[in-house]
Amino acid sequence: MSVDVVVVGLGYVGLPLAHAAATAGMSVVGYDTNPAVVAAINAGHSHIHDVPDDALDAMLSAGFRATTDERCLSMADAVIACVPTPLSVEGGPDLRAVIDAADKISRHLHKGALVVLESTTHPGTTDEIVRPILERHCLRAGVDFALAFSPERINPGNPTFKLTDIPKVVGGHTPSCTARASSFYQRIFKTVVPAKGTREAEMSKLLENTYRQVNIALVNELTVLCHELGIDIWDVIACAATKPFGFQPFRPSAGVGGHCIPIDPRYLSYKAHSVGCQLRLVDIAHEINSGMPAYLVHRAEEMVTAAGLTMRSLPILLLGVTYKPNTADQRETPAAPITRQLRQLGAVVSFYDPYVSHWQVDGIPVAGATDLSQALQHNDVAILLQDHEAFDFSLIAAQAHHLLDTCGRISGPHVATL
Repeated sequence: MSVDVVVVGLGYVGLPLAHAAATAGMSVVGYDTNPAVVAAINAGHSHIHDVPDDALDAMLSAGFRATTDERCLSMADAVIACVPTPLSVEGGPDLRAVIDAADKISRHLHKGALVVLESTTHPGTTDEIVRPILERHCLRAGVDFALAFSPERINPGNPTFKLTDIPKVVGGHTPSCTARASSFYQRIFKTVVPAKGTREAEMSKLLENTYRQVNIALVNELTVLCHELGIDIWDVIACAATKPFGFQPFRPSAGVGGHCIPIDPRYLSYKAHSVGCQLRLVDIAHEINSGMPAYLVHRAEEMVTAAGLTMRSLPILLLGVTYKPNTADQRETPAAPITRQLRQLGAVVSFYDPYVSHWQVDGIPVAGATDLSQALQHNDVAILLQDHEAFDFSLIAAQAHHLLDTCGRISGPHVATL
């Protein structure tokens, strides 16, 4: 028995991809090494916001199943690896999960199969690290099996751009590999964009997110300057954004979060340094954005002092602790270092977030509020970190004693804006 595709790794990338493939009519198996995740999925309980339980139920009814048995890889016409690549201690991607996945795939690889890596990584990974592992058992990429890289473009919680609407970049080890992988993805995605090769496809992902990191750093640095000059940065951006060409608006933030923007540019810097190059602009952008939580805490201290209060034992409410609006995703959220620094100053930190019921920083739970009005009344200071659509901004404006707004949503005599 064969299946159209086995998706390796059922996280933020893998499970939505499996859903898209199943929706396109493919036979799909999901492989993951976490028994709890696999059991929950097979029971119809999704851990990924973009694949709700009803969508998962439809997949299961259509024949999808998840497993921890790697023998499923031997049935696959195509294997798509969507495993995590966190930062290593050296600052580059930690490729242990990629290497482990490639090793498992190699043990079950057969002639005619397609193998695609979607995990974000530095250029050269597919050809220099994954390919030699897959070729251990005498099968050759581009001859006996097809090998490609296709960067994931998942945007968690974004209802505007469905996964299958986002153009899919594909770069193969050889032109025939690119053609094979493109043909596979054309069954799922509306638009497939062939890259010159695997390195170009790998680099394109890093370019996309480095572009965002650098531009966010620019506006964050201007935010600090505008505060010192008494200039409203939000009005500046709104005015500049009226230009119909040559400008794309980026907005200030308490810091960048998620797996992509704070992480991917560091893969690029790591690779550049390994060949003796310097990416000074990228490194400085990382430094600026990483410093925003400390700057925000400094601004909170200014506001507290101006109000005649002190940080020690001061109750502070964080509004939104996810890394982006309208999602439960907390990866690399700037709310974590902000909480850590506020605690160091003696503040008593709690949070309100309609998407998060339990949250902790450094293993220490942060008290969560369930009633926004009561939480605002019981805390001397509130800090708006995310502009979730579910927030009642008029209520926040009316009931917050002292508010630091990092989203440019609220104004008033008791409000300080980033």
